[in-house]
Amino acid sequence: MIPSALLKAQLLFLALILLLANASAQGHPDRPYARSMVVTQYGIVATSYVQASQAGARILEKGGSAIDAGIAANAVLGVAEPMMNGIGGDLFAIYWDAKSGKLYGLNASGWAPRALTIEHLRAKGIKEMPDAGIDSVTVPGAVDGWAKLHDRFGKLPWAQLFTPAINYARNGYPVPEMIHGYWQAAVPWLAADAESQRVYLPNGKAPEIGQIFHNPELAETLTMIANQGPGSFYKGPVAEAILRTSTELGGTMTAADLSEFSAEWVEPVSTTYRDWKVYELPPNGDGIAALEMLNIMEQSQPSSAGPTSTAELHTRIEAMKLAYADIKAYDGDPRFSKIPAAELLSKNFAEKRAKLIDPAHANCTVAPGALSGSDTTYLSVIDREGNILSLIQSNYEMFGSGITVRKMGFALQDRGALFSLDPKSPNALAGRKRPFHTIIPGFMEHGTQHIGFGIMGGMNQPLAHAQFVSNIVDYHMNIQAALEQARFTVSGKLGCSIVIESRVPAENLQQLTGMGHVLDIRKQYSTAMGRGQAVLDDTVTNIHYGASDPRADGAAEPETPPNR
Repeated sequence: MIPSALLKAQLLFLALILLLANASAQGHPDRPYARSMVVTQYGIVATSYVQASQAGARILEKGGSAIDAGIAANAVLGVAEPMMNGIGGDLFAIYWDAKSGKLYGLNASGWAPRALTIEHLRAKGIKEMPDAGIDSVTVPGAVDGWAKLHDRFGKLPWAQLFTPAINYARNGYPVPEMIHGYWQAAVPWLAADAESQRVYLPNGKAPEIGQIFHNPELAETLTMIANQGPGSFYKGPVAEAILRTSTELGGTMTAADLSEFSAEWVEPVSTTYRDWKVYELPPNGDGIAALEMLNIMEQSQPSSAGPTSTAELHTRIEAMKLAYADIKAYDGDPRFSKIPAAELLSKNFAEKRAKLIDPAHANCTVAPGALSGSDTTYLSVIDREGNILSLIQSNYEMFGSGITVRKMGFALQDRGALFSLDPKSPNALAGRKRPFHTIIPGFMEHGTQHIGFGIMGGMNQPLAHAQFVSNIVDYHMNIQAALEQARFTVSGKLGCSIVIESRVPAENLQQLTGMGHVLDIRKQYSTAMGRGQAVLDDTVTNIHYGASDPRADGAAEPETPPNR
């Protein structure tokens, strides 16, 4: 028998231990996501490469605007992620001016050379649009896009914005994990071009993690662009090098194709999702697919079991299929074809499309609705005034066309691969026409909150945008949690094939399979889901928030407060 006094002491001790354990648990909150948001009253730059985010933040500290910081960060990304983006690629941007409350859109996607036509390719025996080589190359729009943005909203001198990128190209940088992985996968893509191998495969192979990579020729090219202005790219020595490269490989690019190109200011398109307004850019991009997907999802209530529940995932997947079928059928360059964007974005059209969703079975053969009539980089910036830049820039596939401009140190994009050789398609190849585009910047707002966001990755982007928006609107996540949430994406096999992360509960994956979905289950944080960034401004509190996707090497980097 234990004496009663001792028993009481033991019980009291146990009660004290439980009390302390409970207090300890309350003092250490749990959460379902890994990273914290960056929170500051000053500027933030969020990119997929830490040093690019730092470069942009330093520009903000020098009094630069969100546009200045975005250009500086994008230029560094072109050096450090050459397979993803660079001056040989295209660019799209959404800019929110905090003072006026006005939203601006910029389409800096290049056109096909005038002589690159269906007839030209057929004469060469080509029956499908090539996804590499000189006939996949369209005019690079990024540099003119930077210039248009800087002319309108820049504060610092143009040349100052390129100093970080020039330094990294000339002095080198250690290759990080994710970038190494992409580089390694791209080695076969570079095999057809000796210049690409010379520039990007030192000692005949992709740089290892931590290996210092130098690109002195790109440093000289960026120096010319910095000192001589964007004209040097489209009319000067860089243009001449592009034309020599094209001629050497039997391409059709001419001096006029380059010099006459100009990026275009456009009006963003939008929809309401629940009580938020969501914006994308109009065609030739596929941002309207994200908006149509949200419209279809809005026809049903979000699942009370959460974003990775079987019911919610099934609805999102089926909505994606419907929207993608429509975009494939109807999207293209509005300067050449009438694109029915308004009808595709109408709530009545979404209601009709949503009725096709079977809540118990996957649809493997989705047709476009009847109408009445790869590889990318994304960054977001907010400056201390609350102005937001949502910018996406890309070479399309890894190292674009696989062709590197001779003695200039950068690869040319292969956006032409997305043209169709079907003359009846709204996306049919034609000279001076812009191809259908997969890269889309996003923006959303509700009351005093304004979010610039994007998630890169080819055809992944519209469905990733819709999932991000739903995570915030339906499940009240902050921007970091919304980026980190387990996602699904489209499969190259199409039909019912879906790529999905293993963080979705096993029971739900099994139930989806039972409904007819064919799942390719990837690791917890798969780069197949794209790599996103986001910034948020609250106009009442003047507090800014930044988020960066753990699926990339990057970070949201805050501006250091000025000394006062």
